[in-house]
Amino acid sequence: MNAKIVVIKGDGIGPETVSEAMRALAVIGKRFGHTFQLQEYEAGGCAIDHSGSCLPDDTLAACLVADCVLFGAVGGPKWDSLPQHLVPERALLTMRDKMGLYANLRPIKMFPQLYHASPLLPQVAAQGIDLMLVRELTGGIYFGSHDIVLRGGQSVASDLMSYSESEIERIARTAFEMAKKRHGRVVSVDKSDVLSCSRLWKEVVHRIARDEYPSIQLTDMLADSIAMQLMRNPWQFDVVLTENMLGDVLSGEACMLTGSIGMIPSASLGDGTVGIYEPIHGSAPDIAGQNIANPIGAILSIAMMLRSSFGLLAEAEAIEAGVNRVLDDGYRTVDIMSAGCVPVSCSKMGELIAGAILSSQMYRKIARTLPQPSVQGSKKSKKAADFF
Repeated sequence: MNAKIVVIKGDGIGPETVSEAMRALAVIGKRFGHTFQLQEYEAGGCAIDHSGSCLPDDTLAACLVADCVLFGAVGGPKWDSLPQHLVPERALLTMRDKMGLYANLRPIKMFPQLYHASPLLPQVAAQGIDLMLVRELTGGIYFGSHDIVLRGGQSVASDLMSYSESEIERIARTAFEMAKKRHGRVVSVDKSDVLSCSRLWKEVVHRIARDEYPSIQLTDMLADSIAMQLMRNPWQFDVVLTENMLGDVLSGEACMLTGSIGMIPSASLGDGTVGIYEPIHGSAPDIAGQNIANPIGAILSIAMMLRSSFGLLAEAEAIEAGVNRVLDDGYRTVDIMSAGCVPVSCSKMGELIAGAILSSQMYRKIARTLPQPSVQGSKKSKKAADFF
């Protein structure tokens, strides 16, 4: 196939991790005979520095005609004092809105090789984590009006949260369709005890379940309750459906339970095949430029792209198998390091995974240049395709 992909490397560690994702995509093209036209554009803080806008017009125009977008993290303290409509993070919100991408998919998966890295108790972590968080992206408080006004001699801030029935219907269908491909269970998260938006959310989700997906098991859970349950027994969840802000918060918690936020990919999708694919880690400016970031989340985002947007299942599985082989053999970036394993840099981890994707011979050639782990990882994980 021939696909046109816009690449936005972003700020902080974004260029480091996205470069390794690009390397993985290049070897997929070489192994399977595909052509991926990668076009680099700027967005976020670097774009502000160079053009005065977090999302230059040429970047948005390119995204609107691309087959997909590979996106790195944006933002950092350097730009925190800017007005809200100019901050780097606004670029991604605008892209999602203009591209019609209303569903964010975050597969929260515990790699068996990394049980030790989870903050959960060992007996809890050993049960594994395998859930798909489906988050609404273009409604809610992030897209409402945001005001600070003077009232009675003091500043008063307000943020408008609103949802329409149609916005809730389409994200509910996304979650139910995902559950049909997995284990047939959806937990819908809300704050219906205090929020009108959540009461409408609950009403609409139940109507869609009753009328269109009677075979799916639907459960309601308050946001504070699921936050506790994720710590207590995360393996109980299959598909978790949330509105925008609650999903933002809960996905951060869920991802960290797997051992490192650097391991998690994500996809932002709409009604078609075009999507934005990105690791969910932040720009981490404190470690930027040190070549120690974990590129696996970015590399697995390429696997999500190949599967969800291009229908290239064997190619996606080749990436996931490459990641698992490197983890099985005991190579680790610093965030997932453990005794007996070999620490590797961001670029070396990317090189190892790319070699494993391309061929066993290439992988062994790269591995011979490194110290050998004194212990190998856990047993090989369940085929990654089972989790997406």
